[in-house]
Amino acid sequence: MASSIPPVPPVPPLPPLPPRHRSIAGPIIMIVIGGFFLAATMGMVEWGMIRPLFARYWPLLLIILGLIKLVEYQYAQRTGTRPTGMGFGGVFLLIMFICFGMIATQASRMDWDSVKHGLQIDDEDFPWFGHTYTFDDKLEQDFPANATLRVNNSRGAVNINAADTSKIQVSIHKSIKAESQGEADKWNGKSKPDIKISGNVVTLNANNGDHSVTIDLDISMPRNAQVFINNRIGDVNVMGRTGDIDVTNQKGEVVVSDVKGKINLSLDHSSARVTQIEGDVSTDGKVDEISLDDIKGAVRLNGDFSENVQLSKITKAVSLKSSRTEIEMAKLDGELSLDAHDLHASSVTGPLRLVTKFKDINLDGISGDLRLENEDGAVSVQLSKLGSVQINNRRSNVELYVPDKAGFQLNARTKNGEIESDFTGLSISNEDEQGTATGKVGAGGPQIVVNNEQGTIEIRKRSTMAATPAAPSTPKSPDAPDVTEN
Repeated sequence: MASSIPPVPPVPPLPPLPPRHRSIAGPIIMIVIGGFFLAATMGMVEWGMIRPLFARYWPLLLIILGLIKLVEYQYAQRTGTRPTGMGFGGVFLLIMFICFGMIATQASRMDWDSVKHGLQIDDEDFPWFGHTYTFDDKLEQDFPANATLRVNNSRGAVNINAADTSKIQVSIHKSIKAESQGEADKWNGKSKPDIKISGNVVTLNANNGDHSVTIDLDISMPRNAQVFINNRIGDVNVMGRTGDIDVTNQKGEVVVSDVKGKINLSLDHSSARVTQIEGDVSTDGKVDEISLDDIKGAVRLNGDFSENVQLSKITKAVSLKSSRTEIEMAKLDGELSLDAHDLHASSVTGPLRLVTKFKDINLDGISGDLRLENEDGAVSVQLSKLGSVQINNRRSNVELYVPDKAGFQLNARTKNGEIESDFTGLSISNEDEQGTATGKVGAGGPQIVVNNEQGTIEIRKRSTMAATPAAPSTPKSPDAPDVTEN
């Protein structure tokens, strides 16, 4: 008898997916953008403001989109419907929008006037970007005795000169980018510099406004006054002052000369030239290039230096600190030059402390104690007055020139290199890929310690300098990484 097979019950159909509501994010964002362009076509917003406003506030659209999606998700949870997604196309458009916004933000931070000047492009070459209109004005105000001047300018040059008067006199030169004379006149009326006095503080505001208005300020004022300058884009020139100078500057060149007072510079992608100063000089920030000459006070440099550092005739202590180099010295009678690959200094009074890398170092005329650390670069040191010396180097040669009749104690060691000396009385051994030199020269004296890896050590008499090449030869070593800052 055949067995009976029970019937298989039918599979119940899957429940239908809950309905999905269409997202309202796209329409709302289109309304916001459309309203903004409508305001521009109606003259409520200048067309020239569209680019800077978008460059600054484009992340607001992402915030709006995120809030809309959050509200839609909460609504779907309450109603039991499916939340709307973005889809591949939406994600692609979102990524493109973010990239475009970041490009617009970076472009807004560029000094396009400097770019046009470097490419020798005139405003009339591209009239569809608008024309440049110029306006001139003057301000004059009594300057209180013992008052301080504060200058605020977001775009343009600031020049300050001393005058034998009790007034502050300001010559104003404006450059306004606009599509017509009428539009330029309107922006000229909205960007009027003014002078305000509160107690012992005189404030000169350029009042550039949101539009691209460049305002150059030529200021004549009493010599004996402290000056604070806050200038975002543009050059600063200060000459002939008796009083402290404080300058904050971006994307420009700062020139300060003939000042009896302290100088403090806060720079961002700016250069500086400072000369004939009877007080201390201090600099912070990201510096393109800096030159200091004839400074009667101390010098402190702290930041990143993308190009050259030139120092000369510094009467008191010098301190420099960057991401790759630290320098401390008691006095600089000669010069110091520093760039991404070389460091040269002459007539330095110690104690001198130098820590760096990826540089060829040439020190000439060093007096006093010396502490030097370097790697991936040759070292040449010429001592004029012996002090305690310690040199640590890697992957290049070390040359040390000592006064012929000096007395000292030497302890030198190198790995994968040899040691040579012009002085007698030393015990020198060059064996087993290691060289050592110890002993006392003359009556002894300061301690000289030299450690090196993958390079030679030469202890020479200064009288042999004329017959010695200026730059020591460098053995083949692993390639050092590219360096763009000092």
